[in-house]
Amino acid sequence: MSHIQRFPTTAKACSVNPLKMSQPLGGALAFLGIDNCLPLFHGSQGCTAFGLVLLVRHFREAIPLQTTAMDQVATILGGYENLEEAIRNIDERMKPALIGVCTTGVTETKGEDMAGAYATFRQRNPKLDPLNLVFVNTPDFAGGFEDGFAAAVTGIVETLAQPVPLTVKGQVNILAGCHLTPGDVEELREIVESFGLNPIILPDLSLSMCGRQPTDFAPTSLGGTTIEQIKAMGASEITLAIGEHMRVAAAALELKTDVPTAFFDRLTGLEASDRFIRTLSEISGRPVPARLRRQRESLVDGMLDGHFFFSRKRIAVALEPDLLYAVTGFLNDMGADVVAAVSPTQAPVLEKIRARTVLVGDHSDVEALASGADLIVSNSHGRQGAARLGVPLHRMGLPMFDRLGAGLTVNVGYRGTRETLFAIGNRFLAAEMDHDAHGHDHTDGDEHHHQDGGCGGGSCGCSAG
Repeated sequence: MSHIQRFPTTAKACSVNPLKMSQPLGGALAFLGIDNCLPLFHGSQGCTAFGLVLLVRHFREAIPLQTTAMDQVATILGGYENLEEAIRNIDERMKPALIGVCTTGVTETKGEDMAGAYATFRQRNPKLDPLNLVFVNTPDFAGGFEDGFAAAVTGIVETLAQPVPLTVKGQVNILAGCHLTPGDVEELREIVESFGLNPIILPDLSLSMCGRQPTDFAPTSLGGTTIEQIKAMGASEITLAIGEHMRVAAAALELKTDVPTAFFDRLTGLEASDRFIRTLSEISGRPVPARLRRQRESLVDGMLDGHFFFSRKRIAVALEPDLLYAVTGFLNDMGADVVAAVSPTQAPVLEKIRARTVLVGDHSDVEALASGADLIVSNSHGRQGAARLGVPLHRMGLPMFDRLGAGLTVNVGYRGTRETLFAIGNRFLAAEMDHDAHGHDHTDGDEHHHQDGGCGGGSCGCSAG
């Protein structure tokens, strides 16, 4: 049965409070995980500005992002001249180690031949041959954020990874999907290194988007996977692909370097974490470190303590496909009733999601399906619908612009699963115990009473206003 038949797309004529983010934005985020890299949008200035604002608000960091500044004439007649001029200017002024070019709806609608543009640029600019360039097709009228991220990682692998005749003992590749926060990536690094292994993480957002303060201004990404590390991925013992949308990139890497691949569709949850840890133990030939054993015991105890508050709770989840699968899988493990799982795009992983309704839609669909729910899990754009329903919102995913530390949250492994368990479980616990005389729950997440005027500036007797 096809995905479209099983997971229908909402029939509305327009998207209301969209959940979907564009492919170029996902591609840009992947390039930001490469050290000294500069993403370049081949499109109009507006295409770049909107994406830039979203990333800046989420990470609260300076985001390097450039544009070829296509206008109406260039769009109709062809934008190669804009592209060549932009690349030459960037190389001359900023000297990046890599320029990652992402197309947009403007250039994709025109039908620009990016492979031909790449060949033409190399032919016309032989002196810039050492410059690393990756051209990726990321039409923003098809697919979504996850697809653009996957396309960029695949392009990086196909362009820069090289076969290596010798295998480096203890070196492993990690293809980190876009559903992993920089905090998640850092947690994975610590787990892998605790087995005595040396991970090459692509892309490594934990080094570039973790909140570092440079001594001098840098016009490119600050930290991440180096070009030398990408070229050395062919010497690794194994590639660990995290997330179904990393499957194509992993296949491309295996085809080019013969490095075998192990897939992990999620790392949030006890069983999922067990499989990952067991794999690392087998690769390294070492027993599981005592620290991880303690974390596992703590997680199991937390699941026993918290399952009373998750049991039969009605929860609606709206996230990118792989993160949607990870979160709904964890909630199912805890005994919750996932009444709706809404994805912005079609994806193979939706086949595995267990929920009463699985739908490709937007936040208005979440609002329609979440009536009477105990919790909504989505990004910050879901706050208005949650407020109208009077349902608490637990924020996950991107963008999360109304909370500090959005990029540093940890949801993977034993420790991350435990933190997610407590964060959500405490909402249910508070809802049972912290009601005032009016029946209002003033726990974190019910901010609609205050920010949207639901309490009339404190007229309900609370301290708001």
